[in-house]
Amino acid sequence: MSEYVTPAKDRVPFLQKAAFGSGHLVNNLLPGALGVFSFFLLTAFGMDPFLAGLLGGLPRLFDAVTDPIMGYITDNTKSRFGRRRPYIFIGAIASGLLFIALWQLDPDNSQSYNFWYFLIFSLIYLIGNTTFSTPLIGLGYEMTSDYNERTRLMGFSQTIGQIAWMIVPWFWVLIANPDLFETQAQGVHQLAVVVGGACIILGIMPAIFCKEVDQKNLSNRADLSFKSAFINLVKLAKSMALIARNKPFARLCGATFLVFNGFQMVASFSYFIIVFHMFQGDYGAAGNWPAWFSTISAVATAFLIIPVVTWMSNKWGKRNAFIVSTILSIIGYLLKWWGFSPENPWLIFMPVPFMVFGLGGLFTLMMSMTADVCDLDELRNGMPRKEGMFGAIYWWMVKLGQGIALVLGGLVLKLVGFDQNLAMQSVETMTSLRLADIIIPSLTAALAIWVMWGYDLTEEKARRIKAELVSRRGEL
Repeated sequence: MSEYVTPAKDRVPFLQKAAFGSGHLVNNLLPGALGVFSFFLLTAFGMDPFLAGLLGGLPRLFDAVTDPIMGYITDNTKSRFGRRRPYIFIGAIASGLLFIALWQLDPDNSQSYNFWYFLIFSLIYLIGNTTFSTPLIGLGYEMTSDYNERTRLMGFSQTIGQIAWMIVPWFWVLIANPDLFETQAQGVHQLAVVVGGACIILGIMPAIFCKEVDQKNLSNRADLSFKSAFINLVKLAKSMALIARNKPFARLCGATFLVFNGFQMVASFSYFIIVFHMFQGDYGAAGNWPAWFSTISAVATAFLIIPVVTWMSNKWGKRNAFIVSTILSIIGYLLKWWGFSPENPWLIFMPVPFMVFGLGGLFTLMMSMTADVCDLDELRNGMPRKEGMFGAIYWWMVKLGQGIALVLGGLVLKLVGFDQNLAMQSVETMTSLRLADIIIPSLTAALAIWVMWGYDLTEEKARRIKAELVSRRGEL
């Protein structure tokens, strides 16, 4: 373990950590709510499962354009309010309002109408969300230049972000409760207003309380104007090419794609397995078990896994902490075969302490390592720094993979013979679904370990890079 002590100037004050974490709560709450609400596209609005999967996947292709452009814009913005905070403020308000509009579907409309309504509003919503999330991620990468403080900052923000996953599972229960809402569609409409309003309030916190890096040390930024639009497109392409050639960053993206999207592909399967395998299709008997499974997973991630992963990172290094965390998650996935037991429902919590190491360790470590990679890029390629671009490409890759995972998840449901119109599923269907629920994330996690095995940006190397950058900039 390193004996290095983080200097006071590199420590992030608690208020700023909390405000940054508030932004991450929004970054988790919006996609989490989107995932739950998307289930009700089938049951409340009568959408075909494959069309619902397309509505999850197609908008992610749009992110392939908007995310890198927003990253480039925020990296090169010059304003007295900073290059991140104005966009975070405006984007938080836009994201909340557009999320509300997105879910005002009418179940009496045709499937075709609702499909196009949702697809068009999804694209508009993604513009607002990109305006918020891309600068927020870039802000986190630059809030401290210290190797260990970066992990502590990301760990703290991820802990606050997990609050979203403690809340989101209960949306299933609330929307489907006939004592609260006359119809599921009405529940979606009204709960969307609550979620959107909360995201506006929480989302503007980083813009108000977080401090940006001193802009006087930032040089070589582009002129953002309509006159120089073509020149900026060329520079954007060159920046993306430089980032694509960054091998440590490519490993981070590849490992994240595998771990997160392997999990995401089967994320909804647990709900179906609990209802149709453990409780034989009886939604009443299944009750709150699916919600408690997700909530306990989030609580374990926030208060057990993230602190342990942060400790492992400081003791063994970020790469080794990732490998250990991912191995433990594979053990958790395997335990699900015995945990999802019709004889003893309480066993569903048995895999949780192992399984949640996967995502709990993933984003805490990957976001910290991406900040280190931004330093490496400045060392090799000079100014301007590209935190926004790195964050945009990283999270676009996550969102694109999530879209693919949603489509493939719907495809897997069809392949195993799952029929949403049946009250009972066949034994063969449920066995195949349970195997897919275990094999898919275990395989992708194992591949992620292989990808990260050659990652070589160690603590010692990161500190040498930081020292060289400080000397090059003429900082004290």
